[in-house]
Amino acid sequence: MEEEKNDEEKCYVGLDFSTQQIKAVVINGRLDVIAETHVHFDSMLPEYRTYGGVHSSGSKVTAPTIMWVKALDMLLDKLRVAGVEFANVAGISGAGQQHGSVFWRNGAEDILTGLQPERFMHEQLSSAFSVQDSPIWMDSSTSEQCALLENAAGGPEKLSQITGSRAYERFTGNQICKLRMQRPESYNNTGRVSLVSSFAASLLTGKIVEIDWADAGGMNLMDIKTKQWDKDIMEVVGPNLAAKLGMPISTSSVVGNMSTYMQERYGFDPECVVGAFTGDNPSSLAGLAMKEGDIGLSLGTSDTVFVWLKDPQPQLTGHVWPNPVDENAYMALLCYKNGSLTRERLRDSCADGSWDIFNELIDSTTRGNFGNIGMYFDHPEIVPDGLLGDYRFNKSDEPAIRFAGNETEVRALIEGQMMAKRIHAERMGFNLTPQTRILVTGGASVNTAILQVVADVFNANVYTQSAANSAAMGGAYRALHLAKGGNETCSFSDLIAPVAEAAKQVATPSKDAHATYGPLMVRFKHLEQVVVEMNRKKTKGE
Repeated sequence: MEEEKNDEEKCYVGLDFSTQQIKAVVINGRLDVIAETHVHFDSMLPEYRTYGGVHSSGSKVTAPTIMWVKALDMLLDKLRVAGVEFANVAGISGAGQQHGSVFWRNGAEDILTGLQPERFMHEQLSSAFSVQDSPIWMDSSTSEQCALLENAAGGPEKLSQITGSRAYERFTGNQICKLRMQRPESYNNTGRVSLVSSFAASLLTGKIVEIDWADAGGMNLMDIKTKQWDKDIMEVVGPNLAAKLGMPISTSSVVGNMSTYMQERYGFDPECVVGAFTGDNPSSLAGLAMKEGDIGLSLGTSDTVFVWLKDPQPQLTGHVWPNPVDENAYMALLCYKNGSLTRERLRDSCADGSWDIFNELIDSTTRGNFGNIGMYFDHPEIVPDGLLGDYRFNKSDEPAIRFAGNETEVRALIEGQMMAKRIHAERMGFNLTPQTRILVTGGASVNTAILQVVADVFNANVYTQSAANSAAMGGAYRALHLAKGGNETCSFSDLIAPVAEAAKQVATPSKDAHATYGPLMVRFKHLEQVVVEMNRKKTKGE
């Protein structure tokens, strides 16, 4: 009975070190959320003078590394006040904002190992970093270094084939290369380099832990097939880099137990396991309870597509990383700048600012929109890269200045956005099956008219799921999985099957969906290339 009671009391913590805050989600063994809290950087740590969690200076965007440490001190105190018994925590894992980097100075691990439990962590780690302000994903100051990495790999296509992405300014390899070129003394004084994710795990274990495969995919440094650092690229970035990074490890690794500091200061069980932390996007895939064959679709300010892949085909746009919950699979991520703000623009111009009228316009127009196709970009798009402006085509593929009615306009917008997402996902290696589920989150996930278009374009059932803190939730699910023995006892997908089954089906494809959108997508794919070529010529002044 005592053993049963102990199992009932056990809980599992997921953390998310995101851009603006640290969030915590605590679940029990039945996958129920029993506590949540957060520490918001701007409002709760005003002494660091961040805005949106960052310091910006032109194209350079950083965050104070020590702020994250102090935020963790505060978060653990808030969890204790919320009633979480740390002695009952059997596992902890989580996520960090992708691409952010932490530079530990030589000898920092001795400080980390020797933390004194009567003092806050942030007081003791203030001298542990060779770079005080961590470059983060919003930084765009490494164009020169991106060119170097692409040249070292044999061009952007080759770099994408090796690392899953062409060179991006925010990616960690380019940030490290910039440090080595512009501040060589700081680079030489760096003993280890962590990502925000592995940094967070290091604070809990009291030792500098390795970078996991999934988050390492966002560095432009790792061969995603071998899951080892690419030697040619590493040589360009900096000397002794492999020693500074350590070896990449499986995301399904237990990286240690809670440190003596954590045990003595907060009362954590010495047996509490710490799972490898990963990037926030891979962790969200876990938090959405996705399984093979699923597509995750977040419809927010920007739209994001998560895809589970077996045989990835990396492209010049989008990213491919190792899958965080299946060592034999991959995930693709496609991000679109023109999401809800573009939808809101056409709602305002075509539907008097009313979603009800907007939806009536969609529903009053036949599927396929009588062959009319539209592409709308308020901001330079990411996929395809750089597209800006509105593009309309009639059923004969001829450019049109405007469509005949507002109903044609709004359906063209939604159909175009969804066809693009399906085409780009399939280009990266995704294959739709009769079992495919589209898991939709974000603001537009409550709009039934839009969800019906999603179901029809993808010819798949659409589900919604409560996933407000999907990255932290993914950490909690993974902590439970690892604490229970990982894949030795049951697969991650089996463990979270109750969550997957609880997803609410909200749309089913119409019977004529395939017949309607099959030919339309062939045309859309061709017209998108026409627009890309027009944009290329315009940019070059041809």
